[in-house]
Amino acid sequence: METVRIYEIPDCKMVSSGIGIFSEEKFNKFNKWFSSLPKTLFPKDFLFWDGEWQVSGGFHWLYMYENGMNVPNDFNLIDFKGGLYAVITDIDQQDNTDAMKARDAFLETHNLEIDKTRFEMGNIITSPNGKNVLGYSQMDYWTPIKHKI
Repeated sequence: METVRIYEIPDCKMVSSGIGIFSEEKFNKFNKWFSSLPKTLFPKDFLFWDGEWQVSGGFHWLYMYENGMNVPNDFNLIDFKGGLYAVITDIDQQDNTDAMKARDAFLETHNLEIDKTRFEMGNIITSPNGKNVLGYSQMDYWTPIKHKI
């Protein structure tokens, strides 16, 4: 059984938190805002590191925009370049080395590679009730992909 799924995110608008870290007020506001929206089957928020890892930048949190959505003035709408993503699930805040090895093997088997023009992202897929049952949260790791040339 394959452990990697392929999803396609269309080009779309996303609500942006801006670049920051979790202890900052704007991240708390962003979390509070999107957490107040009606729950859907799949999470619509995505987090990625925007900048040079461990050197500069910060986290960037996005939420998929829908027409008519009431977006607070604190946040901007941005154009999001979609495309194909390889998605694998692991335990949040744990070593994901084995998951990334499985992802890389999947990519190699299917003649795919990471598309470095787009960001790798993640999102927590476990509801609060699910976290109570499991004792942890599951995280989906979204890797932008393309065919090898």
